[in-house]
Amino acid sequence: MNFKEEQKEKVEKIEAILREYLPEANGYQSVIMEAMEYSLMAGGKRLRPMLMMETYRLFGGETEVIYPFMAAMEMIHTYSLVHDDLPAMDNDEYRRGRKTTHIVYGEDMGILAGDALLNYAFETACKAFEQFPEESLRIGQAMRVLARKAGIYGMIGGQVVDVKESGHQIDEEVLDFIFRLKTGALIESAMMIGAILAGASKEDVKSMQKIAGKIGMAFQIQDDILDVTSTTEQLGKPVHSDERNEKTTYVTLKGIEQAHKDVERMTEEAIDELKKFPAGDNFLEQLLKSLVYREK
Repeated sequence: MNFKEEQKEKVEKIEAILREYLPEANGYQSVIMEAMEYSLMAGGKRLRPMLMMETYRLFGGETEVIYPFMAAMEMIHTYSLVHDDLPAMDNDEYRRGRKTTHIVYGEDMGILAGDALLNYAFETACKAFEQFPEESLRIGQAMRVLARKAGIYGMIGGQVVDVKESGHQIDEEVLDFIFRLKTGALIESAMMIGAILAGASKEDVKSMQKIAGKIGMAFQIQDDILDVTSTTEQLGKPVHSDERNEKTTYVTLKGIEQAHKDVERMTEEAIDELKKFPAGDNFLEQLLKSLVYREK
């Protein structure tokens, strides 16, 4: 089985897990469950839960304690996209090749669907306590990482600065801060949680955070490159949105040639760090490369 086939198989497994943890659409508020499912099951590579699962396997994890955290991670990532697409933010009408949530369900339900996914993510992660009470300490440690990396010291913090600085010229230090938090935090969270739940040492968890941090930076730089070089059909969402929203990007700051070089350098550094850990296969290495050297 080649990498693409193996990746497709793993995506199908993750989507089955997501469906298992989605709430049933019933009650007076059933529309919000429908909007949650529409948003969560819109496709994509499921990179964050996949990184979590593969890191868990890297450190010898074997139980299903990882499943509710994989679902929670994708719910948090999805809520951020739903809110990102809103008229007050990027005002995008397409995501992953189809209408965004607020276009289909209205702006009010778009806001509430994002809120619901965020809250339900933590409700979902908490199910690990019920299913694996003997692993409560690790689960608690993983919950702390999930909460912090999703909040004001993580993804939301980065998004705040990104929105606040739109239309202003910013320097490299501020841009790095935005990238590390807005994009890197959830990738760090995914790999750290995988390591924590598998029982990895504190030093190894820190190594995973370092690897994920470099990959997160490279991922966002590649996103900036694609916003300039790709097409709407290929990317699955509007291109040149950064220019339209008057955002400073890595490409506008460093130029496209340097951006390509930095993506390659950061990815190589992350892979070199990963190679210090013995693995049964090289899927995780290939996954990290596919994450940054992508075309959409």
